[in-house]
Amino acid sequence: MSNKVLADMLEEIADLISVDETPNSKFEVRAYKKAALTIGTLQEPVEQIYASGGKGALMALPGIGKGLAEKIEAYIKTGNIPRLDELKKRYPIRMGELTGVQGLGPKTAVALYKALGIKGIDDLKKALQEHKIRGLPGFGEKSEELLETGLQMRESSKGRLLLGDAMPEAEQIIKALSKSGLADKVLIAGSARRMRETVGDLDILATSKEPEKVMDLFSRLPSVERVIVSGPTKTTAWLKIGMSCDLRVIEPDSFGAALQYFTGSKDHNVQVRQIAVKKGYKLNEYGLFDRKGRLLSSKEEPEIYGILGMQWMPPEMREARGEVKLAQEHKIPKLVELGDIRGDMHTHTKETDGANTIEEMVDAAIGAHLQYIAVTNHTKSLPVAHGMNDSQFLDFFKKVDKLNDKLGGKLMIFKGAEVDILKDGSLDLEPATLKKMDCVVGSVHSFFKMPEAEMTARIEKALDSGMVTILGHPTGREVNGREPYQLRLDKVAECAERNDVALEIDAFPSRLDLNDTNIMLASRYKVAFSIDSDSHSTSHFGFLRYGVGTARRGWLTKGRVFNTADAKGMAKLLDSRR
Repeated sequence: MSNKVLADMLEEIADLISVDETPNSKFEVRAYKKAALTIGTLQEPVEQIYASGGKGALMALPGIGKGLAEKIEAYIKTGNIPRLDELKKRYPIRMGELTGVQGLGPKTAVALYKALGIKGIDDLKKALQEHKIRGLPGFGEKSEELLETGLQMRESSKGRLLLGDAMPEAEQIIKALSKSGLADKVLIAGSARRMRETVGDLDILATSKEPEKVMDLFSRLPSVERVIVSGPTKTTAWLKIGMSCDLRVIEPDSFGAALQYFTGSKDHNVQVRQIAVKKGYKLNEYGLFDRKGRLLSSKEEPEIYGILGMQWMPPEMREARGEVKLAQEHKIPKLVELGDIRGDMHTHTKETDGANTIEEMVDAAIGAHLQYIAVTNHTKSLPVAHGMNDSQFLDFFKKVDKLNDKLGGKLMIFKGAEVDILKDGSLDLEPATLKKMDCVVGSVHSFFKMPEAEMTARIEKALDSGMVTILGHPTGREVNGREPYQLRLDKVAECAERNDVALEIDAFPSRLDLNDTNIMLASRYKVAFSIDSDSHSTSHFGFLRYGVGTARRGWLTKGRVFNTADAKGMAKLLDSRR
């Protein structure tokens, strides 16, 4: 079973409940959305959690009470949730499809269904092509244009899932194959190994003395919806998560060559093969061969690159963006690693829109081997996140001080906030309150459609205030969901350098902002980068690996990353920025 499938069902229930406003609907919507966030971001399959402790184990998850645990139990046992079935009888809409279009919420979806019988994307496309929406009450030409833009964006990302959804699925498949004893070596390849923000399909390579048994086991895994093509050494399956997966069983002597071949982007592989040809060699998925067809290397990736006169490259770099030339010059940098990250500078608790108490977040951070966290709850101008005002922050900081005393250095909590950068570039809290903080994450959460010059000036004004430590998710984009706002990132990076402000790499899978290309652009300036989870739950510290993967795609070294400092070092860094 897939956590994502269940999370999508819970999200759909929330959307359908939100259509009819009742005294309890707001509470129910919030509960289902919080449960969807919890389940969708778990790093362990929910059915394993249930198997280990039944409903009690489910109720131990953030935001899961008895009623929700029973609905999750029903899904695990039957694949259905009766509440969803009931709601869909009233509104037979493919809500997940429609609300995946930017600008189209649940109430709009129901209004379009009632007026035009629109149930899904195909119906929406037809209505837009025939200009039927602009004539509806409350709509118009502008509404149609916005829906067309949202639809185009959705279509451009069609079939590509978030790395944060695809990678856990791949890891569960790898775990099942490895534990079976039938496969000797099992590794992820393709765009997931390169840590791309979205993944079109999964490529898994294995070695085995019994390949047909491995293929049979793979075909019968719970995550497989149907087998598309089955063979003795390759099987393609459609996964319940909504993507295909190729499993190839490779001869051990060819494994390194296959891993190289199935990892690099198309352009990267073309460049490497061209180098092989110039040297009189032939490189393919079976190995590196000389002019006479004799095998030179095939077992290990580094050896193949070495014979070609190249330094081995981390998979994240293999995108044909200059890494091949760098490898020929043996100048591949030592990239930042997950083990280098010592703390997390962007986290949320129950005081605003987090699912857990600060004590629970601290325990989870210790479990994730972090030395410190900054608790950065939202500020008052973000009511949807129950943002806090100045006095609430000051009261909360007393709690932080007491907890720090209690921890005795086991983990250090820095006092902070994710402060809204308002439309005019001012910050959402009083300077006196901000000065009491160790860390201020300044973020844009509103007026996304400002012209480029105005948005750039807005952010520059906030950074020039001298109050901001980190610029949060700097371009405001949501992967597969919302385009970045318009801004001159080079001017923002220059301003950040001038004001000693770190730029965030928000590791939340639906953000990954800054992305790899923007990291490369911004790294031309003398700015630090902060890789943060943007945790809203205890399970979200695991997202740091996606932020590190994105940083590696942007060729960042440990020295460029703010939160590779240890706890004492971070305390000094923060103090020097005040």
